[in-house]
Amino acid sequence: MFFVRLRSFHSFPNLSFLRNFHSHSQPHSFHNPGDAVSFFNRLLQMHPTPPIFEFGKVLTFLVKTEHYSTAISLSRQMESSGIAPNIVTLSILINCYCYLGQITSAFSVLANILKRGYQPDTTTLNTLIKGLCLHGKLHRALQFHDDVLAKGFLLDQVSYGTLINGLCKIGETRAALELLRQIQGRGIKPNVVMYSTIIDSLCKDKLVSHACNLFSEMLAKGISPNVVTYSALIYGFCIVGQLKQAIRLLDEMTMKNIDPNIYTYNILVDALGKEGKVREAKNMLAVMMKQGVKPNVVTYSSLMDGYCLVNEVSKAKYIFCEMAQRGETPDVHSYNIIINGLCKIKMVDEALNLLAEMDYKKVVPDTVTYNSLINGLCKTERVSHAWELMDEMHVKGQPANIITYNSLVDALCKSHHFDKAIALMKKIKDQGIQPNLCTYNILMDGLCKAGRLRNAQEIFQVLVTKGYHIDAVTYNVMISGLCKEGLFDEALALLSKMENEGCIPNAITFETIIHSLFEKGENDKAEKLLREMIARGLLEKI
Repeated sequence: MFFVRLRSFHSFPNLSFLRNFHSHSQPHSFHNPGDAVSFFNRLLQMHPTPPIFEFGKVLTFLVKTEHYSTAISLSRQMESSGIAPNIVTLSILINCYCYLGQITSAFSVLANILKRGYQPDTTTLNTLIKGLCLHGKLHRALQFHDDVLAKGFLLDQVSYGTLINGLCKIGETRAALELLRQIQGRGIKPNVVMYSTIIDSLCKDKLVSHACNLFSEMLAKGISPNVVTYSALIYGFCIVGQLKQAIRLLDEMTMKNIDPNIYTYNILVDALGKEGKVREAKNMLAVMMKQGVKPNVVTYSSLMDGYCLVNEVSKAKYIFCEMAQRGETPDVHSYNIIINGLCKIKMVDEALNLLAEMDYKKVVPDTVTYNSLINGLCKTERVSHAWELMDEMHVKGQPANIITYNSLVDALCKSHHFDKAIALMKKIKDQGIQPNLCTYNILMDGLCKAGRLRNAQEIFQVLVTKGYHIDAVTYNVMISGLCKEGLFDEALALLSKMENEGCIPNAITFETIIHSLFEKGENDKAEKLLREMIARGLLEKI
């Protein structure tokens, strides 16, 4: 790596220019990057040349305003003018290269630092570790960490916090936990950032009990949790459906004088909405506003989604309007929620008006927007309009996907245009889009209802041959088709096959066969299946 030619750690001069620069020099007041560049050029023209830290002030300003390329260009200009860089300007250069993802260049600067006999401090090393992690080079960051330690350099809490965060982001939560354990033997005290990062990762993996154990360990070590820690746990409890526990944690935060932030409240509003508890979600919105936390577009969108899920689209529309009145600009996700809600209750024209409004307000519709509208148009038998909208999708650079085509296949099947549906499936295959199980279920269901059971059976056999993971929906479609034709023995045989393949029959499976048997006077068979259904606890689901 980069430390092969290093002398011993203690043989380097203990320079601390970066620290001194920040503590003893006041940055020049620049209004914009142009001012900074002009000042830099004036410095170059001065005789004698001003101290190097004056140039450092300009570079620092450019980094703070995220003009990394300009800072790099000026650094090169400075060196070409014969002004030798110091540890400060070289460290700034490393920072710029790391933010731009030019990691090789950043390490070249590190080699330059070492060549000049400077000692890179922990801040510089952390910059390189962070740069590697930010640009997906975590394993290289870990290798660099090992090399740094082997050469006697010291790392700190920031170093390990960065590595732990990097591990968690790629799903290596166990490795992050192991690293947390290791650093305690290196004289590095774990902090709230490290614990919170791992707790958050465990919760996202739905390992909430493990996260709670780590939380308890954190408290036992005297490390106080913060809003990030609590928000992570609240999210964990929400995604496993333990909303009472999540709200209990919110109360615990209040008792400990830890103020929930917008992210905390948004987690709860979203979870309550998804559970259909829209009244409680609206109350949570009131609580956050009372606490002085201003709702944002995510908050309102979550509440709108909740209302749409319980078919209270008019209330979702009211929230949509209220959001705009309160100064929150709806985004594409907000529009998608309302458009989808309107399409589900067949108010497609109003949904199309919102599409026009999006265009007027420069909100770019995405594939989800168009899919909702195309599905709504197909469900209201306006298939020609749906095709036009798909053409518009293509023109606007939004690629149709299998969800788009499934809506059209369904519309063609419902109008008994099976040959066109099959031709469409061939066409999408030619475009590299693979029909999914839902596509085949739609086609088989249409064929069965149209009395073309044999065609449906042929498709079913193709799915079996190709190794598709056939679900209960597929079996139910075929069982319904067999029952419609009075083929009860075949239907019961398919029920047995379904169970043998590990696919659990549901209430619809039994209900379909039982009703058909009663209609055909096969009461004994129907009653036998009904008793089995009761024994399985499925009767209440009819």
